[in-house]
Amino acid sequence: MSFLQRKLNEQPNTGQPSPAAEPAAPMAAAAPSPAASVQRSADIPPKRRTPPKLAQMRRMLRPKLLKTPDEADTWRRDDPEKINLLTDRFKQLLDTLAAQRPEFRLSPNEFAELRELLMDDLLGYGAMDPLIRNRECSEVMVNGPAIIFGEFKGKMVETDLAFDDEEHIMWTAQRIVRPLMRQLNRDNPMVDARLPDGSRVHIVTQPSALQGTTITIRKFPERRLTIEDLIKFGSLTKDAAEFLEACVGSRLNIIVSGGTGSGKTTTLNVLSAFIPDDERIVTIEDSAELQLWQRHVVRLETAPPTAGGDGKTGMLTIRDLVRGSLRMRPDRIVVGECRSGEALDMLQAMNTGHDGSLTTIHSNTPRDCLARLETLVLMSGMDLPLYTIRRQIVSAIDLIIQQTRLKDGTRKITQITEIQGMEGENITFQDLFVYKLPGQVGNAPAVTGGGRLEPTGFRPNFYDRLEENGYRLSGRIFGVGSPNQR
Repeated sequence: MSFLQRKLNEQPNTGQPSPAAEPAAPMAAAAPSPAASVQRSADIPPKRRTPPKLAQMRRMLRPKLLKTPDEADTWRRDDPEKINLLTDRFKQLLDTLAAQRPEFRLSPNEFAELRELLMDDLLGYGAMDPLIRNRECSEVMVNGPAIIFGEFKGKMVETDLAFDDEEHIMWTAQRIVRPLMRQLNRDNPMVDARLPDGSRVHIVTQPSALQGTTITIRKFPERRLTIEDLIKFGSLTKDAAEFLEACVGSRLNIIVSGGTGSGKTTTLNVLSAFIPDDERIVTIEDSAELQLWQRHVVRLETAPPTAGGDGKTGMLTIRDLVRGSLRMRPDRIVVGECRSGEALDMLQAMNTGHDGSLTTIHSNTPRDCLARLETLVLMSGMDLPLYTIRRQIVSAIDLIIQQTRLKDGTRKITQITEIQGMEGENITFQDLFVYKLPGQVGNAPAVTGGGRLEPTGFRPNFYDRLEENGYRLSGRIFGVGSPNQR
């Protein structure tokens, strides 16, 4: 059993929560003792290193088994035909080398091990291939050749996997980016990409990556999640789901806000399932992740500049695609993430007849979301007064859904907030649902598991709009005392 399997199978036998699930220690706690440092070092798993002889042969044989560098870029690790083809080439090449140099002769065990290593490199993703194929792993993080982490059930675990060297990581990285016609080199040391299954990939190489090339992969779920899945996971309640369905169906403009890894894209994808099938939807993303089931969908993805050009030719940004989408007669625009000046174009689209649009923003609270949105609009280069920007936001945005990754690793919707208007120069908003623990007092959302998304007792100001679209929601959903049965 591997180190990773042992770590995942460990269960606390005391009946108490495991240390990993406990809240972080207060800032005033004493510094870790030397014994604690030793313990942390002891937790580092022994790495599975390729024997030096096989590592040398692996490096030498990799390119020789391909007719062209990109021949196997679209081949799959589970394709028996391609495995047999490369195995035959491997045998022939090995026989030739062994006849010339006796040190290349391999025992049956060495032959089998080297063959699997080469198949991982040529058809899979090198040392991290076991994590890519592991359904329990939701994220893969490579911090240079010797450090590979995997996320399992919301917890980060350092694995016993390791690349041979920096060249080995770069071989794998190039296999990822080449099919997308993207460049990873000194001129382009940072690349966003995706795997064939849609998993999102971010790569940073030297000289910026000081420990060696860094690869971060947010794995794509094998099955498209539904609102029922989120209810089952405890991310939201059935009442809140019914409310959100009414909001999307009534063409409200919605922002999903949250930190990195909080589940924003998953929630956005689930919300998009409520869009009627007869509407034309344009999705715009840096790396295509959204899975819309509707038939009338146009999927757009950003493009880097052409290699060897002036750094601009051939490039399409999110902002370019948002502007272009307005000429495609969309009923809805879904932007995977607003992170720059495209926020202004998105607001203008929402204010000019493209109701029901959806996007995500990196921020920690609904209030922070509004402040960040102001900043992103200013990044467009337009010298707009802050009051004008806020008027644009209030006119465009109806609802903010705050997504949070809690201390125990679970991902929850912690606030559903209505944008109400302006008082003077300030935007006013009201929480409609807040995630709280049993018996919790106060209005702030909880930060630990075991809670529930509770209504605050306020009906949204846009309730009449929901009714006009055929959604007559019970007052119970909002926590008010006079039910209005559907």
